[in-house]
Formats: sequence, structure tokens, C-alpha cells
Amino acid sequence: MASGFVLCADDFAMTAGVSRSILALLEAGKLSAAGAMTNRPHWRDFAGAFGALAERADLGLHLNLTCAAPLGAMPRLAPGGEFPKLRDLARASVTSPVARREIEAEIARQLDAFEDRLGRPPDFVDGHQHVHVLPGVRRAVLEAVMRRYSEGRVYLRDPADSPAAIRARGVAVGKALTIAGLALGFRRAALRRGIPVNRGFSGVAPFDPARDFGADLQRFLVRPGPAHLVMCHPGFVDDELKGLDPVVATRPIEHAALAAFEPAGLTMVRFAQLR
Repeated sequence: MASGFVLCADDFAMTAGVSRSILALLEAGKLSAAGAMTNRPHWRDFAGAFGALAERADLGLHLNLTCAAPLGAMPRLAPGGEFPKLRDLARASVTSPVARREIEAEIARQLDAFEDRLGRPPDFVDGHQHVHVLPGVRRAVLEAVMRRYSEGRVYLRDPADSPAAIRARGVAVGKALTIAGLALGFRRAALRRGIPVNRGFSGVAPFDPARDFGADLQRFLVRPGPAHLVMCHPGFVDDELKGLDPVVATRPIEHAALAAFEPAGLTMVRFAQLR
């Protein structure tokens, strides 16, 4: 039985409002991890404040291949300078060797951007919309982490959990099962390369502002895995967010719930404390 869990906020640097929300929660000790989109212009503005919290939480790369602009030219995947939608990325990454080479280069650029600003590797890598486990993307992610970092230095997020645990929580069950299916084999591939991963995952949400997210947070701790990770998406709404991402109304609701969150039965910890 797990005694602790990682609570990780996604999308740092997506917008200024999202970044300020996550910084406030990190500073208040309400998160134990956060992932940054280093392709976004706000990364330059907020990286210093983010890096200053390195002793208090895991700070990672939230690999982004579907939101806004890449850091370098991607004529096959982003001919107009904007990343493709998830379904188009998934298709191209499987069918096009050119697209896969562009993905490899962009992964390297986003890792470089993290290291350039923080002066060190990320604690972990995961993906916006779980792109890091897509069949045509995962090998590039796994190889980049194995090649760049010493064994065990950087962990990866496995967004899969058992169907029984997902059903027991009762939150966005169909969506969580779909993501778990997409990630099939990812954990095994990471461990084979000496890359640690979480064991147990929750936080998949319907992004419905009518739901009680505080209650959902407690549900996310039902049937935890032995190295459990919960994702979340807090944020303060700004005009940029409204034009950039479909998840808007629930972000301040998540922020408020996280600020008041007192987990029942488990302790929020960093990943190294679970291993």
C-alpha cells in the first residue's frame, strides 16, 4: 500500500496566469512537482522563479508538441509555424520518418531550453496531452532521456493505471481508460532503459466546472499505486489562455481546491521519496 504520492501541476509557462497560479501553489507547499512548457515565451520570464523552488518540488519538462509554436523549424509538422492538433501529430509521427526526425529535434530543443535557464537537467519529463507516450513519439523521448542523462537521474510519467483502480475512482473513467491504453508498454520500455517511472496514476478529469474538484482530488487517491502520481491543471485565467487552450473555466477552480487540499490517508512527497 502506498503511503505517499506526487501531486504534479501541468502547463507551467503556458500563460502568465497559469504560471502565477502554479508558483503560488508551489510556494505554499500545495504541490510536489510541476512541469514547464519551455517552448512558450513565458518560460523566459518565469524560469527564475520556477528554478528557485527546486529544493521544494520536482521541476520537469512538460513536453509540448500540440500547443502554439515550436522552438525551431518543423516544415513537415508545423509548416505554418504552429504545432498540429493531437490527432494529426499522432498520425504523422507513425507514418512519416521526416516528422519523427522533426520531433526528435524539437525534444532536444525543449530539453536544452530547460537546462539553459535552470542550469541543470529536469527532474522528470512528461507530455502535454500525453504526447510522450504516443507510439510515434515515445521512442524519441525514451532515447533522448537515456542518452542525455545518467541512469535514474530523470523520471518519466506513465499515465496508465489498472482498469480496476480507474473504475474505483469513478472520475472521467472512459477518458482515463483511453489514456491508459495509449500508454500500453511505455512503463516496460522505460524500465528496460533504466529510466524510473511512477506506478499508479490519476488526475484525469472531465474539466467540468460544475464538478466538485476538491472531492475529485480525494477520489484520485483511491486505490493508489506504490509510486502514485496525480496530475492537475490549476491556473488563473487571462486573455491569452482563452485563445490558446480549451481548458479555461476549471483552472481557477482547481487552484482554489488545491490551495485548500488536505489529502486523506496519504502524504504528498517528491518522487525520490517514493522510490
